[in-house]
Amino acid sequence: MIPKYDALRRALMAWFEKHGRHLPWRSNPDPYAVLVSEFMLQQTTVAAVRPYFERWMRDFPDAAALARADEPAVMAHWQGLGYYSRARNLLRAAKDIADRHGGRVPGELYLLRALPGVGPYTASAVAAFAFDQCVPVLDANILRVVARLANFTKPINTASARQLLEREASRLLPASGGRDHTSALMDLGATICRAGEPDCPSCPVRRFCQAKHPAAIPAKPPRPGLIHERDLRTLAVRSGKIFLIPSPGPRWKGLWLLPPAQPADRPPALEITFAVTRHRIRMDVFRAPPRKGWTAFATDALPPMPSPHRQAVRKLLEI
Repeated sequence: MIPKYDALRRALMAWFEKHGRHLPWRSNPDPYAVLVSEFMLQQTTVAAVRPYFERWMRDFPDAAALARADEPAVMAHWQGLGYYSRARNLLRAAKDIADRHGGRVPGELYLLRALPGVGPYTASAVAAFAFDQCVPVLDANILRVVARLANFTKPINTASARQLLEREASRLLPASGGRDHTSALMDLGATICRAGEPDCPSCPVRRFCQAKHPAAIPAKPPRPGLIHERDLRTLAVRSGKIFLIPSPGPRWKGLWLLPPAQPADRPPALEITFAVTRHRIRMDVFRAPPRKGWTAFATDALPPMPSPHRQAVRKLLEI
């Protein structure tokens, strides 16, 4: 159990007032903006999200504007951010907000959980950051901070571990000011109580920390092995246009891909290796003539494509 919750909170907030990060979605904690940021930040770094968030909010400034957009436009704005199901879920959530909530993001946890693509973490994050509610928000940074403060040395990927850490996080909550409290814990985990070797000498709550070996916390089970795949693709160009196909799904549904290729005894024109979750994929791209059923696009007006396919086109055509 973490000792002296009140004193810990005071020390944390004093540090946050001086060292908290300035993030674009914090300057105006509009519920829709917070919802967009939380979808984008799932499995993606703050640095990568910043330009996407700013462009998104310029073109889709509220839930009603996003609800009116079609999926190709949404996917084009998401292009390069990865995990494209997030974009489709965000569009579905905006339509639900427009249809059922008058265009306003609801503040109740149970209503947030009912939105498409919104799980327990995202609902709690929106409740805290957008509505200033005092609810436990357990992202990777906060889980790490709480586990170290409590010297929780067991793996954190079990349901019982999550429940225990959620109880500890709940005990840390202030009576009011959930937004700043959650932001402070998150920033502490991102900058000082970071993964691997934390910067303990700079930690504002070091005297409350129970961890004897903080670098070993949180304990995690061994990662499952990588799945290696080979993907053969075709670069077909005619009259200055490139031929593509819509993704058959489930991977990259809603995006356009280089067409599949047949195995060949000649070397590929390009080889690209990339990762999708646990899959390590080697994509070999061969030049070949177009086939019936493929769709031609001008190279300066390409549709939304996943990063590896777009990268292959750029390298091979130097556009």
